[in-house]
Amino acid sequence: MSFFLVFLAIVLIGATALIGTDLGAGMLRRKRTRAPLAGDGFDDGFDEPVASLPPVLLPDDATPADVDNVRFALGLRGYRMDQVDQVLDDLRDQLAARNAEIERLREQLRDRAGQLAAAEQPAAEDRT
Repeated sequence: MSFFLVFLAIVLIGATALIGTDLGAGMLRRKRTRAPLAGDGFDDGFDEPVASLPPVLLPDDATPADVDNVRFALGLRGYRMDQVDQVLDDLRDQLAARNAEIERLREQLRDRAGQLAAAEQPAAEDRT
């Protein structure tokens, strides 16, 4: 009886070691449905995540308010929320600065176009 328990303990330890190594894990995992990428060096890995939510997209002409309104789904693995918030805050500030600069330049262009039109108006009257 004691030999049987020793044998059983050795078999259990061996099975645990086999499952804990890559060799055992490779036998128990599902096989890939796609071919591995050339040169990626990985024969096995996690399957692609299933998208249960629509993608988070910004409009083509994103405004700082659009960046403020972006919400991401929670996941088991992800990024540090404080870093993501900091990057989004910086992006919002850069968008606001860019929009202010564009508006300032457009205003200058309108002023110069008005000055040019005013300068051409008397010249056209002098010719007649």
